[in-house]
Amino acid sequence: MKLCIFGAGAIGGLMAAKLAAKGDVDVTVIARGPHLAAMQANGLKLVSDGQEMVVRPRCVASAEEAGPQDYVLVTLKAHSLPGAAKQMQPLLGENTAIVSAINGIPWWYFHKLAGPYEDRRVASVDPDGSVWDLLHPSRVIGCVVYPAAEVPEPGVIEHTYGDRFTLGEPDGTRSERANALSAALVAAGFKAPVRPKIRDEMWVKLWGNMAFNPLSALTTATLDIITGDPELRAVCRQMMLEGQAIAERLGVRFAIDVDKRIAGGAEVGAHKTSMLQDLERGRPMEVDALLGSVVELAEIVEVPAPTCRIVLALLRTRARLAGCY
Repeated sequence: MKLCIFGAGAIGGLMAAKLAAKGDVDVTVIARGPHLAAMQANGLKLVSDGQEMVVRPRCVASAEEAGPQDYVLVTLKAHSLPGAAKQMQPLLGENTAIVSAINGIPWWYFHKLAGPYEDRRVASVDPDGSVWDLLHPSRVIGCVVYPAAEVPEPGVIEHTYGDRFTLGEPDGTRSERANALSAALVAAGFKAPVRPKIRDEMWVKLWGNMAFNPLSALTTATLDIITGDPELRAVCRQMMLEGQAIAERLGVRFAIDVDKRIAGGAEVGAHKTSMLQDLERGRPMEVDALLGSVVELAEIVEVPAPTCRIVLALLRTRARLAGCY
């Protein structure tokens, strides 16, 4: 199996390290800058559960160097994908699968979603439709990412918690390609179930991200404050209820209720969300993938989402003024 990690930051690096350590998969990592240079010189170091290991996957700067793959795991931030889709073309052979390990509502969301919205494109994350055309949804295996990791220095991945990557085909089938990828991830030490309703799983994660992340960026509060302060918790809860109404109109079923989902966020403790971290570091924030797309879906299915709209307007202004949008 030839597998390429495109966007080998924290999550991509975690996957690359464990897959390469197992040795059954031909792993190629595409990265850039000091991170690439460090991996090429010293290997990729993974720090997890108090243990360190160094592996040496093939590390290159471009898709041309990597060549066609069986699987391309895309672990970029969502806003980077439109600019990267064309660069990825040399990785795509006739049967190459694209594993979409990206936060928020993905570009392929409506592909094979039976009903009146089938094959509709999501402008928030694919403004000109080029991602759909270049990375056609027929290639996609959905992936919901649960682990947390960071890059404390170039060439080093620090794994904080979590080991599950849930997979699923957009049409709900249990395909041979999804099963094969699941087996490879399990052999590498991950949990990788293949689910028939991948969008249900995506929404449970997004349910928290669509509220926790924007509120943290607007207030600089950590998760314990957002979930513990009565006023912030109320705003968070209302946003999530609006999100639930939108998702249920699209056929999603939530296995837990909103208060249990908020409680799950509270258990993480004094954690800075990824959006707050991006704001503090002056990096582009996933505004549209995590909330703009939710508001777009609300318009499509004609569900009111007044709190989400207000928070989105505030968040976009906050991001623009900080140079992060």
